[in-house]
Amino acid sequence: MTTTSQGSADKPAATAEEVEAAWNDNKLAQVLYHDWEASTYDEKWSISYDERCVSYARDRFTAIAGTDGWPYGRSLEIGAGTGFFTLNLKLAGVLNEAHVTDLSPGMVAAAKRNADTLGFAVEGKVADAEKLPYDDNTFDLVIGHAVIHHIPDVELAFREMLRVLKPGGRFVICGEPTRYGDFVARRLSRFTWWATTNLTRLPALTDWRRPQAELDESSRAAALEAVVDLHTFDPDTLARMAERAGASEVRTVTEELLAAWVGWPIRTFEAAVPEQKLGFGWRMFAYKSWLQLSKVDKVLSQVVPDELYYNVSITGVAR
Repeated sequence: MTTTSQGSADKPAATAEEVEAAWNDNKLAQVLYHDWEASTYDEKWSISYDERCVSYARDRFTAIAGTDGWPYGRSLEIGAGTGFFTLNLKLAGVLNEAHVTDLSPGMVAAAKRNADTLGFAVEGKVADAEKLPYDDNTFDLVIGHAVIHHIPDVELAFREMLRVLKPGGRFVICGEPTRYGDFVARRLSRFTWWATTNLTRLPALTDWRRPQAELDESSRAAALEAVVDLHTFDPDTLARMAERAGASEVRTVTEELLAAWVGWPIRTFEAAVPEQKLGFGWRMFAYKSWLQLSKVDKVLSQVVPDELYYNVSITGVAR
């Protein structure tokens, strides 16, 4: 997926030299990319803290973990980014005391700013999910959203989640790319980017073309994204990994088939054209299209193999 990020007021966009260095240092790549994204991440992914995103977060959580145990007392999010999952789940009544971590200082700062805006007290730490800076048996819930595909040693991360969970505590990781779903989504996105950036060279469509400097910056961000996206997952293989790490009651759920096939080209198109060309009507069209196709996907899940869907979520319990 191509990005529209313009850098952060605190952290400038990564240079071409930094991008080159990041190819040989994955941790550097993770920090550079996510610091770069921090100030515009919510805008890029249409993240908000209202009923739309509260419902999305609650529904993703409920689909894999149900509603038992709400509200969880003390929660930790790994790779929290700007706080999307934690803050919307808190608004939904899923959890009480919230702690967030991320490898990126820029993301931790953004999550704490978002929490302050909402009037929440959230503890945040810069931390590596492979070595969490917390004592054993500290949390009732560990969560993550679109995070473990960035972690080099996923099984080690599961072991760390289970270590910091209290006995009987639950981890819930949502929104991870499946192998087949990611294959299709990336190719649809690349075609959309190519088609849009070429069509907007036509004289009649130049008003729809972003300045070349912005397109070049997006290309550098896309190059970094290729470094930080380390894994795709087969649902059954992912479940066995969590079980090897020591989890019990492991289960997976997959979501988004047609919704992903349409959603990724839409987001790529949005990244390739000036933001002012796309108004509220477009945003509602994109959102409602995703909602309707998600409903169709749920029906299709009765006959379509789960590994063909784009997202996989996983949960398990600490012994």
